Amino acid sequence: MHISRRALLRTTAAASGSRGLGMQADAPQERICVGVIEVCLRGGNDSVAHQRARSVVTVAGLLLMAQAVLQASDAPPHKPNIVILYADDMGYGDLGVQNPDSRIPTPHLDQLAAQGTRFTDAHSSSGVCTPSRYALLHGRYHWRKFHGIVDSFDPPVLDSERTTLPELLKAKGYKTACIGKWHLGWDWNMIQRPGAAPIGRAKKAPGGFPASDFDWGKPIPGGPLSHGFDFYFGDDVPNFPPYAWFENDRVITEPNVPLATPESTAEGAWEARPGPSVKDWDFWAVMPKLTERAIEWIGRQTQDEPFFLYFPFTSPHAPIVPTPEFVGKSQAGGFGDFVMQTDHTVGRVLQALQDGGFADNTLVIFTSDNGPEHYAYERVRKFHHRSMGPLRGVKRDLWEGGHRVPFIARWPGKVPAGNVRGGLLSQIDLFATIATVVGADIPPGTAEDSYSQFAFLTGESPSARDLLVHNTNANGYAIRRGDWVLIAAKSGGITKVPEWFDPANGYTSNPHPGELYNLHDDLGQKHNLYAEHPDKVRELMDELDNVRGKGQVR
Repeated sequence: MHISRRALLRTTAAASGSRGLGMQADAPQERICVGVIEVCLRGGNDSVAHQRARSVVTVAGLLLMAQAVLQASDAPPHKPNIVILYADDMGYGDLGVQNPDSRIPTPHLDQLAAQGTRFTDAHSSSGVCTPSRYALLHGRYHWRKFHGIVDSFDPPVLDSERTTLPELLKAKGYKTACIGKWHLGWDWNMIQRPGAAPIGRAKKAPGGFPASDFDWGKPIPGGPLSHGFDFYFGDDVPNFPPYAWFENDRVITEPNVPLATPESTAEGAWEARPGPSVKDWDFWAVMPKLTERAIEWIGRQTQDEPFFLYFPFTSPHAPIVPTPEFVGKSQAGGFGDFVMQTDHTVGRVLQALQDGGFADNTLVIFTSDNGPEHYAYERVRKFHHRSMGPLRGVKRDLWEGGHRVPFIARWPGKVPAGNVRGGLLSQIDLFATIATVVGADIPPGTAEDSYSQFAFLTGESPSARDLLVHNTNANGYAIRRGDWVLIAAKSGGITKVPEWFDPANGYTSNPHPGELYNLHDDLGQKHNLYAEHPDKVRELMDELDNVRGKGQVR
């Protein structure tokens, strides 16, 4: 009986589970097997040789299969895609599933929470937007460098000597995109013409430059592409000039007139700074356009290359401009309608991930940059909707309502579904957590305040964080340790509280130099224990001084 080399290759390949249709023994292991079998065939009669060959093939096949299993277990897992959906001025109580008395339906966010884990003690770094964005992308308390927002035509605030989150991910092979509100500054001097100066009444209002003061055809450094993003599309800041579309490092729709605001907004003021604008700039078109571009970008991605999408919304921040299909749909006025539109955008992004086959291997995080704007007070009285939920305070405040924000994480098979967790969590922790997810080493001098919360997100352990510093401006800090929070200022309020609100909600004036609360017993911060626990006040003040003096983690 003659057994051909070709037949041996077929048998060997089938036994080893490799290249069943290939006719070439290219792998070293297969070449060895074939050589051994051919030696077996050289001697004895055909039946004996054939039996020997079959035995050798069986043993060799088992060895090869075992090796394949070991190699597969040693191979690095496919890196997950990462999507951060960052709402603007959305309060703790604006997430429907988090507020039993909500007047604003958020079905897509509620579904996201059901498919993942909702974290009820999560915080932005600041009570205002620019510092929170800086802290998220650097893994560092904003107050180590600055406190306020980037104003119109201000320079960049991100640090070139520190690694950003997108830079960390690019180094691990990720495609990176920022679509939406940047608000971290650009190097405008590179396109500003000599002698540029604000005009007329705008001299006291930053950004009131004529459009002719800039060469809009030039690239603008210092933006997203200078800090690790491969792609950017957005309007920079929805209520700051220039009112135009940006793509990558250029303004692609040239501003040529001063801003002119049309009819009134659905709620609140325009809050739009003066400055250069595209003629007939359409504020209502901003969120729909950003949503479409985010979906288009996801649609261009492939399974072969992991991606990171940072999608900072311009909603529900002022100007509050829900599109017609959402007007009147909530029971909380124009803001409520705008939150519903925000929720709709979340749903469309999640659907795009599903349509692209990415949903099962994507870590999605939804959160907000700070608490709700001061219009939230009137919303309580007019619509009985509390954007701050059970918390005290709004945007800017050191009280919980200024910085305790919605936070949902979904990653099928990794983050438990339908779970609610109450441990302390900061957006600052996203840097180190994502570094753990992708197996990246954090470079020296970077993310010194960021804890890896991977085990907390996946439900394997309690929060790694037990201490957190809150801050909005240079005049006041608060420090949280466990259930205790000390406000090292006369008041945790920075945004003006309407006269009617405190008496109607059980709040009294503070006669002490600071405020101390036990949040386990008093989440609404109504009972100031500052005078009753002087030892706790001193302990927390010492800890605050210690954290302000050095990095919290590394």
